[in-house]
Amino acid sequence: MKLGKSWLPAHVLVWTYVVLLVVPLYYFLASAFKTNEEIFGSPFAPPSSLDPGNFSTAFQRADLGLAVVNSGLVTACSLILTLALAIPAAFALARSTGRAAAALEKVFSLGFLIPTFAALFPTFLLAAATGLFHTRTFMVLFLPATAMPLSVVILVQFMRTVPAEMEEAARIDGASTFAVLRHIYTPMCLPGIATVLLLNFLTFWNEYLYSLVIIGPDPAQRTVQVALPTLKAITGTDYGVLTAGTILTLVPVWIVYTVLQKRMQRALISGAVKM
Repeated sequence: MKLGKSWLPAHVLVWTYVVLLVVPLYYFLASAFKTNEEIFGSPFAPPSSLDPGNFSTAFQRADLGLAVVNSGLVTACSLILTLALAIPAAFALARSTGRAAAALEKVFSLGFLIPTFAALFPTFLLAAATGLFHTRTFMVLFLPATAMPLSVVILVQFMRTVPAEMEEAARIDGASTFAVLRHIYTPMCLPGIATVLLLNFLTFWNEYLYSLVIIGPDPAQRTVQVALPTLKAITGTDYGVLTAGTILTLVPVWIVYTVLQKRMQRALISGAVKM
């Protein structure tokens, strides 16, 4: 009995947290199938029907199909470029043991100190000077630069856990530096790579400010986060359509998180064991 009583506050806190998560999620999903009258008249009542009319309206009027494709292209290319730059950089820093390497690692950490708004105007001038203003290409080149500090810092910590004896054995067998990175460090750091992929995917997919300024509102090139607010201008106060459009933009996030969830959990567990 004493043990049960001692666990009671923990159970209360856990279930309170669950309610705080589930209730807004239910309200969000239910509103996507309701009209404005139903949303404000009976906000927590189940929808009267599961008619997907709000979803089709949001998809057509904001041209979310093309916007999702644009966001997918920008996000996928940015993720590939980020990994192509961050993995070799982290590999070099993890294997270096001098003051210069430590100083260079701190330089990467300084990237966390740059506010988002502080870089907006210089980025605008750079896009105009390079002739890439109002193009997705500039965002593909710009987003990896913003993700490099976090990506390198995370991957360096994972690569430092790889035993040096494994690299020495590979060197004896005649493996090159690239082969060591490809066949030893990369497979053993897959949880860290999955963590970097997930964090950067969420950042790239949800990026709004720079996409609005650099790419602009052109329906042929705009990303999904820029297209979604146009629903309010088009439909006025039709919150059911807005909610449905938001859900459509969250489906890719849910799919990627589901795919990378196990790798992410393995990374967190391995980090806890090492601590």
